[in-house]
Amino acid sequence: MKEITEEQYAKLRPFLPIQRGNVRISNITFINALIYVAENGCTWRALPERFGNWYTVYARMRRWAHSGMLDRLFVALQELQLTDAGVECLSIDS
Repeated sequence: MKEITEEQYAKLRPFLPIQRGNVRISNITFINALIYVAENGCTWRALPERFGNWYTVYARMRRWAHSGMLDRLFVALQELQLTDAGVECLSIDS
């Protein structure tokens, strides 16, 4: 699996919302978790512990999907060529 590095994340940061408050999982960890699920087709519960609590990642994904942020994220990932996953249509479900 290819994970986003700190250098790559710096290019992506302007496209992302600012993290505020008591955030348990950083945006870079969250993005890497999404890429992991998209590349491996696993269920949320099968997400490796290194990404944090699966439900926390899932809940943020739902918020970002509802707000349109998830679409903008994957467009930016493709435009910046930060992922090998060719995402034309993304459906992440439990």
